[in-house]
Amino acid sequence: MLTKDQVEHVALLARLALDEEEKERYTTQLAKILEYAAILNELDTADVPPTAHVLSLQNVFREDHVGPHLPPDAVVGNAPDKEDGFFKVPRII
Repeated sequence: MLTKDQVEHVALLARLALDEEEKERYTTQLAKILEYAAILNELDTADVPPTAHVLSLQNVFREDHVGPHLPPDAVVGNAPDKEDGFFKVPRII
C-alpha cells in the first residue's frame, strides 16, 4: 500500500507543491495504479515479442543527395543581427 509519506516524497522530487487534499487524492489514485500494474505483472508474456511500436514500421530514411542551396545573403537576410554573412547572437558565457 502506498503511503502519504511516499506521495510527499515523490512530490518533493518532482518539485510539486501539494495541499493536503491533493496528497490524499494522489495517495489513493497512485495506489490504484500500482495495484493494476501488479495485476499486469502476473500476465505470462513469455511468448510476446518485445515491441517498440504497435505498428510494424520500417525506417523510412531516404538517401542524402546534394542539391541546390540558398545563397548566404538569402539565408541571413531576415536575421535581426548579422555579421560577415553569419547570424550574430548574444554571448552566453
